[in-house]
Amino acid sequence: MRQKLVKLSEINRPHLTPIDEAKVTRLMESIREIGLQEPIDLLEMEGKLYGFNGCHRFTAHKRLGLDTIKANIRQVDRATFRLHLL
Repeated sequence: MRQKLVKLSEINRPHLTPIDEAKVTRLMESIREIGLQEPIDLLEMEGKLYGFNGCHRFTAHKRLGLDTIKANIRQVDRATFRLHLL
């Protein structure tokens, strides 16, 4: 697993997750004050990045107008990727 800054526009989000607006607001305030403390986790398959968690952190970054987010990236094969789609 490697950590790096990733452009939000490069992240595919296959699942729509309900957003808790209060949580996003709190995260936005925290990110403005101290930055992101916990990177999101991404899967990389065939050169594309996919996010299955961290939806509130991702949304907070978008609403703050930030272009990038800290992420832990793990390369996976198709079989492993399919497990995350279930």
